[in-house]
Parts: sequence; C-alpha cells; structure tokens
Amino acid sequence: MVDPLIKITDLTKDYGEETLRTRVLKGINLEFKCGEFTSLIGASGSGKSTLLNIIGALDRPTAGTVVVDGTDLNQLDDDELAHFRNRSLGFVFQFHFLLPQFTVLENVLIPYMIYAGPANPTMEKRAMELLDRVGLSHRRDSRANAISGGEQQRVAIARALINQPRIILADEPTGNLDTANTKSVFTLLRDINGQYCTSMIMVTHDRELAGRSDRLVEISDGMIIRDEYLTNPTEK
Repeated sequence: MVDPLIKITDLTKDYGEETLRTRVLKGINLEFKCGEFTSLIGASGSGKSTLLNIIGALDRPTAGTVVVDGTDLNQLDDDELAHFRNRSLGFVFQFHFLLPQFTVLENVLIPYMIYAGPANPTMEKRAMELLDRVGLSHRRDSRANAISGGEQQRVAIARALINQPRIILADEPTGNLDTANTKSVFTLLRDINGQYCTSMIMVTHDRELAGRSDRLVEISDGMIIRDEYLTNPTEK
C-alpha cells in the first residue's frame, strides 16, 4: 500500500491564552494522495486557511501530527521548516506577493535563489520554460508592477513551480481576479496538476471551482463535515 503524500492525525490548533483561548481546528484527520487536486471549502473563519498554513509549515499545531512527503513537521526547528518549505512546497496566495522592483523572470527565480544561491543557466532555462507554460515568456523582462493582475497571478504560479515541488498549496488564488482571469488561472492550475502530477490543495470560497476538483473537503467550525471524491467533476 502506497503511503499518503500528506498525513494529518488528531490535529488541533488554538489561538490566544487561557480564558481567551479559541480552538480553531478540532481533531482533524486527513490524508492526501500524490497527484490529486483537492479543494478546501468553508465559511470565513472555519479554519481552512489555518489548516493550509499548518500543512505548509507556515504555522505549528497545538497538538497532533502532520507528515508531509515523509517528513514529520513537528520534528523540525524553525530553520529546518523554512528549508523544507522552500525545497518541497510551492505556494500561491490570493495576493501574488511579487517583488515590484524585480523583473518577471527574477521573481520566478527567487525561491530557487533563496534555497540554492544565484541562478545558473540551467535554472534560468527552467524559469523561461515555466513562463512559457503560463503564457508569459514575452514578459520576462517586464517589471512585476507593470503587468496585469491576471498576469501577476500566473507569474506567481510559475514561481511556485521553480523548485519542482510535489505539492502546491493555493490559498484563494482567484480571490482577487475577475471572471475571465479566474477561469484562466484555475484551468492553468488544473493543467499543471495533470501535466506534472503535482498535488494541489486549494482553499476557495468558490463552490463552482471546487466542483471541478478531484476531491472536496468542507470545514465548519474547525471540523471536517464533508470529504468527498468527485466522480464527475463539473469541468476539468
């Protein structure tokens, strides 16, 4: 039997101190397989982004374990977590967080340079291939603040792929986009999921988009209330 790519066991997360403590996640148990596209849905404050942050080693649980690609995140110190994040995971957020003073190509290369130092010709070639994959190779020398919002999000997707992660974590990646760009970005994520067999976990408020995933997990008040594989996604 193949081990899950991500295994979450009895996960809880509290914020605050003593009488002001709030339990945001309440005994979460989940497993994610390699190559599947999962959407996490739920109302604001339900805990879905907190869960994504813990999977992504951006936050630590109060109790429970998270094993990602064979690594128990609880066993890593802060420096090791940072190294693991940059080496093994890709992130796409609602806000693209591109550095405006850098070019599109330089922004794509930043996670690699943080991990390994100055980019070599091989990595520059890979960055250009990724920009071509997201339809922006012609924008390589443009400043990040000189391109449209939809283009910025596509650059963020290319950046997330530069270190060849097995897992992409996307937190409301279409939240700031219009309808046309929402469809374009989601389709791109879906295509990358299929082409590279990259596991995708996407937080979204958009139930229509969620219905195009392989799997839908719904969180309410810090608990899983639905976990369903979609045998006939509405669109891929």
